[in-house]
Amino acid sequence: MSRLRSALAVAALAGALASPSVLAQPAWEDLGRAATDAEVQAWDIDVRPDFTGLPAGSGSVDDGMDLWEETCTVCHGIFGESNAIFTPLIGGTTAEDVESGHVGSLARGDHPGATTFMKVPTISTIWDYIYRAMPWDHPKSLSPDDVYAVTAYLLNLADIVPADFELSNDNIAEVQEKMPNRNGMTLEHAMWPGNEFGTGYIKPDVQAEACMENCADEPQITSEIPETERNTWGNLREQNRSVGPQRGADTTRPEGKLGDARGPVKVVGPKDRAAGGASARALELIQESGCAACHGVVRTMIGPAYVDIAKRYPGGVDYLTGRIISGGSGDWGDVQMPPQDISEADARLIAEWIAAGAEE
Repeated sequence: MSRLRSALAVAALAGALASPSVLAQPAWEDLGRAATDAEVQAWDIDVRPDFTGLPAGSGSVDDGMDLWEETCTVCHGIFGESNAIFTPLIGGTTAEDVESGHVGSLARGDHPGATTFMKVPTISTIWDYIYRAMPWDHPKSLSPDDVYAVTAYLLNLADIVPADFELSNDNIAEVQEKMPNRNGMTLEHAMWPGNEFGTGYIKPDVQAEACMENCADEPQITSEIPETERNTWGNLREQNRSVGPQRGADTTRPEGKLGDARGPVKVVGPKDRAAGGASARALELIQESGCAACHGVVRTMIGPAYVDIAKRYPGGVDYLTGRIISGGSGDWGDVQMPPQDISEADARLIAEWIAAGAEE
């Protein structure tokens, strides 16, 4: 295109943009719509410490125990004490803590770690988190009555309520007065309103001023382990704390190599599906059924890596199909694998892929 034509084209475009018909068009006129009341309500389900947002309902300790064993023991243990996957929920509190509202174990230097009921000050936090985020593989699948029952079971395990207790929206405020750490919450941080300094907010914890120009020092990372010292103190992956699921890097391997990080099986995209084949479909089923939350293809996570299962059970299609459907524990540790709600044909497809070597 010549310079003259280019100039004419630019002039024509400028004239069009400046015309009244173009300028009068509102920006983003047809973009989106207002959310309906039902759509807002579906997301606006949080429960606050004053129990604003708490739905009506009730649930007993006995009903909670049944629900717990069905949906929660796989990660938290029968009595909420397991540290195989997450930090324990129950333990470390006493009758004296329930009386005083301060958990004495938090001040002990020899206590191995803080459980959930040692730390959390408000029962609304427990109820709200279960309702919005649990179970891990099916969040928001519990009804309000289910959540009342599960919460009642946890309260009983923590010796806060008796075994015949029924928790409801009518008596949950009374339970709050028995939470072991109810007096342990502090408002002395910048996220809570206050006017001590005339600013409308409590003085922040960090008082340093950010350097925006002509800064003397560049930030430095000082916490990395030099490659020459990486395994000096033994494999950090094996040095887990006695409470909680904390895992260090596998320091027997170079940084960033296989086994150092934990990650899920790869996500199967349109390109993989377009290519077809049993491997792509098996990986897709693994994603859909939630298996990727606990198993990696080559990385050990909560459960064993698929390549390691393939080595132990080469050609074991029938056995693996049955284990996928029925679940179980013991072969790879004490963590319970829940039964998978998939057809036998889909389970067999996954099993065939694993038994053939679990190649991506």
